[in-house]
Amino acid sequence: NGIGAALADRLRARGDRVVGLDREAGQDVVVTDLADPAARAHGVATAIERLGGVDVLVAVAGIFRQGSIHNSGFDDWRAVWAVNLDAPLDLMRLLTPGMVQQGFGRIVTITSVHARQAQPGCLAYDVSKAGLEAATRSAALDLAPHGVLANAVAPGFVRTRMSLLPDGSDETDTDAFREQYVDSGKLPLGRGAMPTEIAPAVDFLSARENTYITGQVLTVDGGLTMTF
Repeated sequence: NGIGAALADRLRARGDRVVGLDREAGQDVVVTDLADPAARAHGVATAIERLGGVDVLVAVAGIFRQGSIHNSGFDDWRAVWAVNLDAPLDLMRLLTPGMVQQGFGRIVTITSVHARQAQPGCLAYDVSKAGLEAATRSAALDLAPHGVLANAVAPGFVRTRMSLLPDGSDETDTDAFREQYVDSGKLPLGRGAMPTEIAPAVDFLSARENTYITGQVLTVDGGLTMTF
């Protein structure tokens, strides 16, 4: 769902064969709990078997739990890191041997503006995205001699399930959001993105035509992080 579904549609449209690892069943999905190492390994093995090999990895799954340094602890943090950081790292570890062997691969991780900016009560999420951004750079360095490029896309506010409030409304539709980000000019484009607006950046970085960009972060945030 959300960004993941938009990316899958975009990559299929350019001719890619796509297999997703997701907790929910769907088109060409291997039902997988990405927080479970054994499940990740099984999902990757199934994807390789179905596709005959993997050229592109897009690590997009993510969760959020509210919590600050004052009111959260290791168990809360680990639950977020298992999906947002451990899983993409492990997927890279499992899939890059095949990419190295064939001398080609593209990796795109979906991080966040939270990798470099922070908000109150977002400790585990901020750490997970900062760690994933650093891991992407490190992997890019290790993989560069083998024709495998790794980059990150850092979205800002995107209208997905993660942006829904308990009453079912989207946080970007609230008066508080408009006052803090739109009326103030802090978000120059004045709205949250749709998932389909993140997909072109991933399409670009994961394409065969990208032959010289690696270890970089492409921020897709409506101008949010250029203000202060």
